[in-house]
Amino acid sequence: MPQDPATIAASATPPRVARKIKGLSDRAIAWIFVGPTIFLLLAINIFPLIWTIRLSFTNFKANRNREVEWIGTRNYERILTDSDIWLNMQATAHFLFWTIFFQVLIGFTLAYLINKKFKGNDLWTTIIVLPMMLSPAVVGNFWKFLYQPQIGLFNYIVAFFTGKDPSSFEMLGSVQLAPWSIVIVDTWMWTPFVMLICLAGLRSIPDYIYEAAEVDRASKLRQFFTITIPMVLPFLMLAVLFRGIENFKMFDLVVQLTGGGPGSTTELTSINLKREAFEKWRTGYASAYAIILFVTVFGLASIYVKALNKVKER
Repeated sequence: MPQDPATIAASATPPRVARKIKGLSDRAIAWIFVGPTIFLLLAINIFPLIWTIRLSFTNFKANRNREVEWIGTRNYERILTDSDIWLNMQATAHFLFWTIFFQVLIGFTLAYLINKKFKGNDLWTTIIVLPMMLSPAVVGNFWKFLYQPQIGLFNYIVAFFTGKDPSSFEMLGSVQLAPWSIVIVDTWMWTPFVMLICLAGLRSIPDYIYEAAEVDRASKLRQFFTITIPMVLPFLMLAVLFRGIENFKMFDLVVQLTGGGPGSTTELTSINLKREAFEKWRTGYASAYAIILFVTVFGLASIYVKALNKVKER
């Protein structure tokens, strides 16, 4: 009679090892399996963070073999008093605010419409979700072609509705329009993500709540503001948290579209950090810059998560 794999493994284990394992508690056995993973996480995440903090207090440059000097908080002082850094922060804040605003607004609207069961519901959901399945590099090149003033489809669509000459404006080359060009692309790409989270929230609302509201003769508008919005709010806040963190470190899409230009109009903090670290080779300065961004994101996210937990407890 064939034996099962567990019996074969047990019989193949040396008696001495088997006795040692038999004497271990469940917690010890669990740590044997989890330990290597925790070690890898510490090696990959925690050690680089500690090393970056150390470098942020030095004048280290990765392309030079000179003695590293300890300069204290000078890098942090230079960053926090640099007007160009604050301009990059403003560009990042503009990008963050408007992308999150449009993604939440359009994403929730699409989720609300799709939640109303209709013919072709699944097909439209699949079509809407397609953009978020694409690579940012592909999306960047695709939209860069669409934004071309001579042959791009985007300018002709705008010209059709406004009557302007398609070649009279350039989305990626204009100081006023370039920030909005990346907002449009990011909204197009990631609105489906927000829609899916909102859709999950809408479908988690029990039908009997709406039925009870109809018995009490509550109008559809009242049901929307007293039932739908409050119960979907935690999901909306979760979507804002995810998209806020991702957009704060946005890099590849903006590099493909504008490269941070024209000038430094769309130079987000992530692009500026890369230039400081790998073009100017100011490694210590860039390390301090990275720590400031990390503390900013971590601090804001922590405050936001506390607010989210309070909303969930209501």
